[in-house]
Amino acid sequence: MRSIFSGTAERDQWQRLEDLLELMKISGLRGLSRVEVREFGELYRRAAADLAIARAETRDPALVGYLNGLVIRAHGHVYRAESGGIGQLRLFFGRELPETFRRNWKFLAFAFIIFAGAAVFGFITTWIDSDFTHFVALSGITDEIRSGHRWWLRLNEANQVGATEIMSNNILVMARAFALGAFFGVGAIYVLAFEGARLGSIFGAGYKIDPAFANDLASFVVGHGVIELSCIFFCAGAGMMIGYSLIAPGDLTRAQAAKKSGMDAARIVIGCACFLVVAGTIEGFLSPSALPAAVKVATGVLTGIALYSYLFFVGRSAGDETVGLAQQVSGEGSATGSKTR
Repeated sequence: MRSIFSGTAERDQWQRLEDLLELMKISGLRGLSRVEVREFGELYRRAAADLAIARAETRDPALVGYLNGLVIRAHGHVYRAESGGIGQLRLFFGRELPETFRRNWKFLAFAFIIFAGAAVFGFITTWIDSDFTHFVALSGITDEIRSGHRWWLRLNEANQVGATEIMSNNILVMARAFALGAFFGVGAIYVLAFEGARLGSIFGAGYKIDPAFANDLASFVVGHGVIELSCIFFCAGAGMMIGYSLIAPGDLTRAQAAKKSGMDAARIVIGCACFLVVAGTIEGFLSPSALPAAVKVATGVLTGIALYSYLFFVGRSAGDETVGLAQQVSGEGSATGSKTR
């Protein structure tokens, strides 16, 4: 018997359909041009025909499963109601956001490494020479530490106002890290390095001059810091995704690659905006409170576990399997599409 799907034409068509589905995740068919809408319809019909052939002529369950998932996803976009509603929110938070995080984790991890390395550098350099604080816009911080002025305690005077100010500031920092990251990734690296060195310098000066002061500051930061800092890494990494797509677009044009990576980046930024509401609330109400440090540490640990458990495990059952099969069919994994009956 002849081989089915032994060439690259079918695999290229399936991958193109995957690319169009990726572009449609946020704005649906309205996010495509008129030409792309017609192309999507044609590719959907071809994929449905390929699925029927695969079911009849092959015993490869991975190929059948992949095509079935691809056709179902395309079918959903064809017949989905244009209104958003609760279903769209459930889809976004239940599958799209965590899948996007896992698909692009290397960029986010790279952002964390830059920030952490800069923080260590800032801490050590300030410990050796306190004048380093001037290079990271912390002039006067040593005098604040020596005087014992715990500036964060003022948030207790008006928690609601403080929480709102903090959320606004955090979102601005996040947006700046994302926007500068899109400039070929260079801007995000600068923001991460500067902010990391700045944080490390504060604690370096604190533990050098007054360890009790530094401990109080650490107990203030830890409750909200896991979520807050993670969002900065995520948004900087999202910006880097766009910047990298401009440098290495692969088989796509730079415009297409930027559009595709921009969809993923937008999901990450939207998710981080929601996460920062939680972080800002903790920072405005719990972090500056008189509660024991153990409560604040526990809050930081538990929120961190909850955040990363959500990102690493939610929506994994169906979504990641489909991605893996797509890689196999497109030739990045095993040559699933070239198997015969």
